[in-house]
Amino acid sequence: QVHLVESGGGLVQAGESLILSCAASGRTFRNYKMAWFRQAPGKEREFVAAISWSGTTTYFADSVKGRFTISRDNAKNTVYLQMYSLKPEDTAVYYCAFGSTLLTGVRDLYDYWGQGTQVTVSS
Repeated sequence: QVHLVESGGGLVQAGESLILSCAASGRTFRNYKMAWFRQAPGKEREFVAAISWSGTTTYFADSVKGRFTISRDNAKNTVYLQMYSLKPEDTAVYYCAFGSTLLTGVRDLYDYWGQGTQVTVSS
């Protein structure tokens, strides 16, 4: 079993930055990808970013490319989402995901999910 805990959400103004963290525990994480998804009210959960085990390969949704970065610290079993130039449309609950062997934005390929952290961007 894998336990994921997100933190770092909050209320910010448009143009500001925020860093989310996801601490994982419970099993070996070698060779598994980690990702961030988000879900706005009334919308489907959508892919945001993913990162390989080594951290050398990343993948972003077009909507955040150039504004968000993703990184991981395997010694701490933690993945980060650095969000810059935030927009009101980035407002959502952000979820950490783990378990895919592919670097993908396909939600169903991730086996474990955190409880989410709210990010609200005011205009």
